[in-house]
Amino acid sequence: MGGLSIWHILILAIVVVLIMGRGKISELMGDVAQGIKAFKKGMSDEDAAKVEPSKIEASKTEPVKTLDHQQPENAAAAAAKSRAQV
Repeated sequence: MGGLSIWHILILAIVVVLIMGRGKISELMGDVAQGIKAFKKGMSDEDAAKVEPSKIEASKTEPVKTLDHQQPENAAAAAAKSRAQV
């Protein structure tokens, strides 16, 4: 009473297959698999995006070698030049 037996589940599965058809269920499962793959790809792209800015920031902090009459290319180079003069 009140519990689902294996027969209830089996009958329910047969009714679902009859209503939706086998092709529709396999299409649905294929769509779910594509969604999971897209989610995993999005997560790996997000991890790669987190790594990229740290590489970019590291390259920005490196001092740029300039001659005395040239202007430094960025603020990090100006700070390095002012530290070198002090």
